[in-house]
Amino acid sequence: MIQTEERQQTAEQTLPLVDVSTAKRSRKSGLGLVIAALIVAALLVSGIWSRVKAGKALRAETAQAALPAVSVVSPKQTAPADEIILPGNVQPFITSPIYSRTNGYLKKWYFDIGAHVKKGQLLAVIETPEVDQQLQQARSNLLTAQANLELASITKTRYQGLLKSNAVSQQDVDNAVGTYNANKSIVEADKAAVEQYSVLASFEKIYAPFDGVITARNTDMGDLINSGSGTGVKTDLFHIAQPGKLRVYVNVPEEYSQGTKTGMTADLTLAEFPGRKFRGTLVRTAEAINVTTRTLLVEIDVNNPTGTLLSGSYAEVHLAVPTQAATLLLPVNTLIFRSEGLRVGVVKDGKVVLTAVTPGHDFGNEIEIVSGLTANDQVIVNPPDSIVSGQAVQIVQATLPGDVK
Repeated sequence: MIQTEERQQTAEQTLPLVDVSTAKRSRKSGLGLVIAALIVAALLVSGIWSRVKAGKALRAETAQAALPAVSVVSPKQTAPADEIILPGNVQPFITSPIYSRTNGYLKKWYFDIGAHVKKGQLLAVIETPEVDQQLQQARSNLLTAQANLELASITKTRYQGLLKSNAVSQQDVDNAVGTYNANKSIVEADKAAVEQYSVLASFEKIYAPFDGVITARNTDMGDLINSGSGTGVKTDLFHIAQPGKLRVYVNVPEEYSQGTKTGMTADLTLAEFPGRKFRGTLVRTAEAINVTTRTLLVEIDVNNPTGTLLSGSYAEVHLAVPTQAATLLLPVNTLIFRSEGLRVGVVKDGKVVLTAVTPGHDFGNEIEIVSGLTANDQVIVNPPDSIVSGQAVQIVQATLPGDVK
């Protein structure tokens, strides 16, 4: 009995202890579940947020990729003194074709192309049998006229002596005087004819009119030579040029005409002399604008004592013409031709602004812009025809003006 009661007391004391430990374990398991739930919730929120963030980034990248990509260039500012390059033709200071003044056949020539000749040097001889015969006939006529004049002079003197003794009438004396005067006029005419044919005969010999170089020989021995003063086909025997000093004629655009003055220096460059410049001086202008080409014709003289430059060459003439103010240069592939006028696409704050510009001079790959732009503008290179103002674009490359082709 006593043991039974002790067991009951022990059981009664043990039951509260078991309930307490069970309650503690229940609280711990509940806390773990809350923590686990929070962790799961945090993982879910983090996954959802990362997906939302990735979606936003994807949409932003897609929108960015959808923007047209453009290359831009900044205008290049020019100096107030503009160097213009113009084509020019190099010509000798003096050049002349050599014609014959009499008809005949070329008997002999003494100089060929490239020969340096002096003024008055014999170049060729022409055979003129017709002129020789005409000269001989004129001389014979002169001799006859002189003989008649001498006879008329004797008759006139005799009749004038006889008139004093009334041996002849006054009419006979007047006839004798008239005959003398007529024969005297015939002698003068025949002398003029002899001089004329003598001059024509002297044209049988062709002389150099000035010091120079023979640049062309257009005849050979035996060729029929027509007089340069005749109405038929003229035969130029030679061409002679004086290359010690050269003339270069240049057509300057009207825009630069006010800055083109005599006394200016000019540099010539030729393809056959790479890297070398020849200095010349602007000596005269036409003082008038050609209404057809709207250009001013100017002459530039270049000394060529050694004959380095050849007449007839093509040269590029560099002229430093002062302008009123500095201007801007753009590559020609930035221009947009619209019905409302010339435009360029300028990128401002990521959007296109079609800007009206005023063109100046066209330099081939580049064009001068007089107004409408600043040096800091970003101009689109090779803009598409469909580009409009307000269109969003992305700049992929900023190019220097000299790099644009």
